[in-house]
Amino acid sequence: MTKKQETLNPLAIAKLLGPSNPKLDHLIRFLNSVRGTDKVLMFIQYWSKVIIWFLQRRSPALQAVGKGVSLIQRIKNFSGPVSDFRILLRYYGLLPMVQYMNYIEYNPPQSKLALTIERLQNWSNIIYYPLEHIYWLGCHQVIPISQEKTDKIGMWSCRFWAAYVVLEYGRLFEQHRCLKEKETSLLKRIKSGDIGVKEDPEAEMGEIKAERTTMIINACINTGYLPLTVHWSLERSSFPDVLVGVFGGFASVFQIYSAWKATA
Repeated sequence: MTKKQETLNPLAIAKLLGPSNPKLDHLIRFLNSVRGTDKVLMFIQYWSKVIIWFLQRRSPALQAVGKGVSLIQRIKNFSGPVSDFRILLRYYGLLPMVQYMNYIEYNPPQSKLALTIERLQNWSNIIYYPLEHIYWLGCHQVIPISQEKTDKIGMWSCRFWAAYVVLEYGRLFEQHRCLKEKETSLLKRIKSGDIGVKEDPEAEMGEIKAERTTMIINACINTGYLPLTVHWSLERSSFPDVLVGVFGGFASVFQIYSAWKATA
């Protein structure tokens, strides 16, 4: 059999990927992580709301096609379980939170203010996660809670999430201040020639730039979350579902980027 015939063998089509495929390996690592899978589902969950809004405005006829299920309803039938599964996927959320609470006590951030903010954020999440779990169990009638109580528990869980998001702006501002001080100090030492033998100012500047990029990404994610947390924290909100999709979808793009980089 000739080499040309081997490449055309349909049973060996996977060979076209080559002996190694770093991009495919990276994609698999990304999807194998809980975080990666969650962010892909988050993208689907929120942007489906925008697609539904678009279809409702452009093609009202799609909402009802004879006795069959409309396209809009099919999208809703898909996005609903996706949203539901994302909550279930966070069942273990308290464990890494407790681990991180322990970590920052022995590896505190650069300033006392940043440490205080992170402690408050951690306690917000410690309350948020159990409330969200109870809400999910109540919605699925796993535990005997009335719909009214279930809705209130869900609302309070979102209020603690909102507290975390608001505190995150304070943490990011403090991180920016500390980073600016670090950068200014490094530039002054470079200018004066006060650099140690073992120091690598170029690497230090690279670390500062990388941290600043991460900070900007986190700020974008937080900005996407803020209106959602306020919306779900209110008993009555006029915030339209399409904007839930837009802001949530905006956050999901940066979440996917962050999770992709983390699995590089």
